[in-house]
Amino acid sequence: MSERVVVYQDKSFRTEFKASDPHDETADELEPIMHLHELTPYGMLLASVASCTAIVVNSYARNHGIPLKGVTVDAAYDRVFADDCDDCDEDQQYEEIITETVDFEGDLDPKQLDRLHKVAKACSVRRLLESGIRVESN
Repeated sequence: MSERVVVYQDKSFRTEFKASDPHDETADELEPIMHLHELTPYGMLLASVASCTAIVVNSYARNHGIPLKGVTVDAAYDRVFADDCDDCDEDQQYEEIITETVDFEGDLDPKQLDRLHKVAKACSVRRLLESGIRVESN
């Protein structure tokens, strides 16, 4: 099971979402998403991480005079099964992982690009997922 969401946000914070069809394993094309109800729960999680990253980067660039025209965040979710697992079929040992690729648009020098890549990791949703969160139901 894998899913992918790509978020593009321009310097005015206008945001576009594209997503893969999680039910079509052979589909490489991303389709524009107009409503969140078109996404699966995993897709919504990816959209949250990617849009948070885009907002943090755009806000930083605007506040620090960096000539960023837009940012694209490509986020994918997958389950990676253990390589050396004798009983994987029975134990279902796997690691769930979100991979994120961030690309910047604009006349940016190497120092600015490096700084924006570091800032992209400051997204609060990303930090929440990396540190873990307990969900309690009442």
